[in-house]
Amino acid sequence: MKKRYFPICIAAFAIYFSQVVSAESFSVLADIHVTPGNANEAKLREAVAEINGNDSQFVILAGDLSNEGSDEQLYNIKSILDGLTKPIYVIPGNHENNWSQSASKTFPDIWGDDRFVFESGEYIFIGINCGPYMKMGDGHIKQEDLIWLRNELSARCTDGKKVVSINHYPINADIDNWQDYVAILQDFPTIVHLCGHYHTFRHYQGGDIDAFMCRALDMSGKGLGFGYTDIDLKNDSIYLYNKELGKNKDLKFAIEANAHHKKYKPTDTEHFEMPKGYSIVKLYQDSASIFTRLGVDKRHLYFGNSLGEVKAIDKTTGNLTWTFKTNASLYSRPAVTQKYIIVPTADKRIIWCDKTTGRIIRENESSGPYVADGIVKGEYLYQGGYKKFECWNINTGNIVWRNDSLDNYCQAAPAIDDKCIYFGAWDTYLRCLDKQTGKTLWRWNNGKSANMLGPGNCVPVVVGDRVFIVAPDRYMTAINKNTGETIWRTNFGTQYKVRESLGVTSDKQYVLAKTMDGQLLAVRSDANTPEPAFVVDAGIGYEHTPCIVAEHNGVAYMGSRTGLLIAIDIKSQSVLWKYKLGNSALNGFEIDKDGTIYASLIDGSIWSINKKK
Repeated sequence: MKKRYFPICIAAFAIYFSQVVSAESFSVLADIHVTPGNANEAKLREAVAEINGNDSQFVILAGDLSNEGSDEQLYNIKSILDGLTKPIYVIPGNHENNWSQSASKTFPDIWGDDRFVFESGEYIFIGINCGPYMKMGDGHIKQEDLIWLRNELSARCTDGKKVVSINHYPINADIDNWQDYVAILQDFPTIVHLCGHYHTFRHYQGGDIDAFMCRALDMSGKGLGFGYTDIDLKNDSIYLYNKELGKNKDLKFAIEANAHHKKYKPTDTEHFEMPKGYSIVKLYQDSASIFTRLGVDKRHLYFGNSLGEVKAIDKTTGNLTWTFKTNASLYSRPAVTQKYIIVPTADKRIIWCDKTTGRIIRENESSGPYVADGIVKGEYLYQGGYKKFECWNINTGNIVWRNDSLDNYCQAAPAIDDKCIYFGAWDTYLRCLDKQTGKTLWRWNNGKSANMLGPGNCVPVVVGDRVFIVAPDRYMTAINKNTGETIWRTNFGTQYKVRESLGVTSDKQYVLAKTMDGQLLAVRSDANTPEPAFVVDAGIGYEHTPCIVAEHNGVAYMGSRTGLLIAIDIKSQSVLWKYKLGNSALNGFEIDKDGTIYASLIDGSIWSINKKK
């Protein structure tokens, strides 16, 4: 089909267009990135005042309101937007979802939800959240949002209605399950998808749907100054303008609206053949997304979902045994003890519940949300939190000690040996605490002041007298676990780019890392120089999901951002097989005593992997 652009350069069209009165006219703000006192804050106030006086009927804010999603930033932005005299509809972006001190809870508390739908004239405007959720990853549409999207459009799309879709991300491979998203939108008369994220104007196709990237508030670096996007819908056509503050609006695109789409057919059909000698079974599919790893005992798997529900399923049949609900999305793996399941929650509690029934036995209030995985050793739970690390008695529910020297939140599980606890936080530091008292013995950082380059979401590996970490600065570091001094540190001459995925072989001979180019990198744990022992290319390309590398019986398992499970033979240093579990990132692996490997995916699915005997 030919592009449906109008000849916007001719004078006659310009004369005609100046006389058009839109059936629907609205403004789009995106990527405003306001922090108190920065230049964007003042310019947002100017934009609010200008929009109050223009012809727009309402305003859409398509994500990335802030830089770190902090409560201070979000409440400040809300106070500015309250100056609008027109309705505003707001969704978050990756900067609200990825590094939030409230575990992304403050956003819906302020704006009522992280999605919206409303009708204006003949149009249905529907916007949903995109993630990534409290860890590095692709965008992702939550399972409950996909269900909600279809239900809302099914109910609202009567004759003559047309759909305008909004997300912070474009509808392409930037969202891991984008094909599921497009498949729903193409079942309805969707005329356009609007997004931000890339700080530019661009027209592209998402499946068969016309889509536009809208400008950021600040585009002075690209010669466009500060401003926003204006959109008119008129006579089955879409008109998109650049609107610089204080200047006349400039038409960027004008296209005919296409509301008729063929049924979308997914294109990703590789790696669905069962690998020889293995049994891979989908045990459970949740109606919500799952951001947690799995707790495992003799009979059950335990996890939390994006609706705040804690669940136990039979690990053989996948049948649901019990569930109870908390007040925010869950990110921490439930900790398993002999009597209880202990659930650190994003609504600022630690909950003890009965393993058999899910009945809440006790709960302790906290000063901040929990998003990290805890570790049970003996009678104690070692748990990272917001600006603190804690030790709890698992039997009494009492706090044993608390270290509150942190300046940000913990995200990953700690590593523990006989005497010490090793963990990272998003304040640039890796810490070593005394296991008995919680006293800080040493702390280490990479010399950089940026929080997001530190080891905040790396599960450390401890071998002998060394602690190994990888981080977003793309370095692997070996640290003396007794002194906190660096033994060696390398970015492998930029040849191998590590990030947040680490593991170790069961014989402790090799430390394993997944690179950002989809390779398995092995380094000898006793090496005095940081040379790769071997590198295996898994052939999966760009990769950044922070899924640990697991090894069992000489086979290493890696999980990708696109739902691929990769098995690599350590001895032959070769890929054994790849199998696609779904269309989203793997959260991590749990290896049972019988050798069964369990995995959860963000798309809400839970899997068991067994090597046949």
